[in-house]
Amino acid sequence: MLAEHRHQLILQALRSGGTVTVTDLAARLEASAATVRRDLLKLEEDGLLTRVHGGAVIEEDPAPFAEAVEAQVDAKDAIAAEAVTLIEDGQSVILDSGSTVYRLARLLHGRRITVITNNLAVYEELVQDENVELMLLGGMVIRESRMLEGFMAEDNLRQVHADWLFMGACGVRAGGQVMDTTVAEVPARRAMIAASDKVALLADDTKFPGTGMVKICDPADLDVVVTDASYGVAARTALEEAGVRVVQASPARV
Repeated sequence: MLAEHRHQLILQALRSGGTVTVTDLAARLEASAATVRRDLLKLEEDGLLTRVHGGAVIEEDPAPFAEAVEAQVDAKDAIAAEAVTLIEDGQSVILDSGSTVYRLARLLHGRRITVITNNLAVYEELVQDENVELMLLGGMVIRESRMLEGFMAEDNLRQVHADWLFMGACGVRAGGQVMDTTVAEVPARRAMIAASDKVALLADDTKFPGTGMVKICDPADLDVVVTDASYGVAARTALEEAGVRVVQASPARV
């Protein structure tokens, strides 16, 4: 069995129960305990789990999409208003599962662009707009998060190319690392980054530092951050020092 397939099965087992043992995984994967330990070490280095004595655990506490989309609405709309100016007609854009990204989708009506997304709210927003070419990524439906995730979404993303990725996050650390609280979303977001020429992070001031135990990417993976966070915030300074363009959003623009 290929290492990538083993990693997917390990993460699926963790999502089902929250914890796994090396012995159990070795039996499930028909692999040696040494191979499983190497897999767990790699997944921990990628920020996808935490190793414990005899196995591994994950902790997930995702905010329901319906709750998240109603929070910080003025700030999210201001960020979306800045972000939409980055998109040119004829371009292809990936929109992830974030609630701020959904606010961006509301501004795309009538635009002759291609939208690729795993966000069911984005799909429902744009599905009736004949100007927008719309691709919905495959995968398992995560109802509370209104998203599709898993290896099918990642496989789909390997077959496409986009001019832009617009993504959200749960937190941005002082060093500029982009974090998430939901392990299940991270592989798809990393695949989205790999499929895109440019990456824009949409993050309101509550995301500095925000929350998250799993790293999505480093500052070097970003091209633009659109935020209403004030000047002087440590993470914002780190992003600018890393060469990331930081665009200031203001509710007055909306």
